[in-house]
Amino acid sequence: MKIAVLPGDGIGKEVTAQAVRVLKAVAPGAVLTEAPIGGEGVKAAGVPLPPETFELAKKSDAILFGAAGLAGDESGPRHLRPGSALLKLRREPQLFANFRPALMFPELVGASSLKPELVEGLDLVILRELNGDIYYGEPRGISTGASGAREGVNTMRYTEPEIERIAHVGFQAARERRKKLCSVDKANVLEAMLLWRETVTKVGRQYPDVELTTMYVDAASMQLIRAPRQFDVVLCPNMFGDILSDAAASLVGSIGMLPSASLGAGNKGLYEPVHGSAPDIAGKNIANPLAAILSAAMLLRHSFGRKDDAARIERAVRAVLAGGYRTADILQPGMKKLGTAGMGEAVLAALARS
Repeated sequence: MKIAVLPGDGIGKEVTAQAVRVLKAVAPGAVLTEAPIGGEGVKAAGVPLPPETFELAKKSDAILFGAAGLAGDESGPRHLRPGSALLKLRREPQLFANFRPALMFPELVGASSLKPELVEGLDLVILRELNGDIYYGEPRGISTGASGAREGVNTMRYTEPEIERIAHVGFQAARERRKKLCSVDKANVLEAMLLWRETVTKVGRQYPDVELTTMYVDAASMQLIRAPRQFDVVLCPNMFGDILSDAAASLVGSIGMLPSASLGAGNKGLYEPVHGSAPDIAGKNIANPLAAILSAAMLLRHSFGRKDDAARIERAVRAVLAGGYRTADILQPGMKKLGTAGMGEAVLAALARS
């Protein structure tokens, strides 16, 4: 089990450290090799994704990623922005299917911003296409137009094969859950999204046992907050999936509770908490490491087939929550407040008891 550990920037370092401790406890034979990425990559080698880091990622069976990005990351040359490293890590190995589960732990119902009756029992997955759309489409850039005014251009672009492959993943995932798939688009305005809807509908005919619904992204965002339990698998283009999965964080209490897995055609995957680097709280030992720890569980399940070990980690997380332990982002009255490292210790203790 060769795992590339790329903590990155900000709280990525802190939460990844706790996920690594849990991985070592559950899979002591794993070989975990750390390398710099993001702002740390720029410091070490002058680029966000140093060649040595990329080579390590390619040779590893799985990648455990923290976060990349610093304050002011959107300024400066694009190729030197720390966040650009993650886009390359996702696209070049063709990790196109990004699973972002939003599971409501019963112990955290009170931490949700919604009424308990809306989120109790919530269990949905946002499946985000990760290699296409406006993030990669050409042409792009900022230039001076014919009028002399500066203009910014980004291109939303999808090919039919790109849509077909993510649609198959979505229907297959729904088959293993509650057999419901909702495809999100903006087909009434955007031609790229019209192709998305037509293609998903065509693929859906191969899965008659899965109920397919379609929804415009604006309606989906409203329904995600209004009646989230109607959803099972939510299939989204890249940009819409990015937005809706962050919105889903409000359902389960905190973005610090959302893990993710980016998968391709084989068993290799990139696993990361959905949250970013959060430089404003970095180094303060207050970040929630549970999304990173749950991402490590997804790593064991999807890349190595170690379902029992993944389940052990997930049970340990729930045991800690049931014991009343909370980080600041999910703190409720009467609960015991822990820092980043303290929450990691609590999960390790729960694992030892199991």
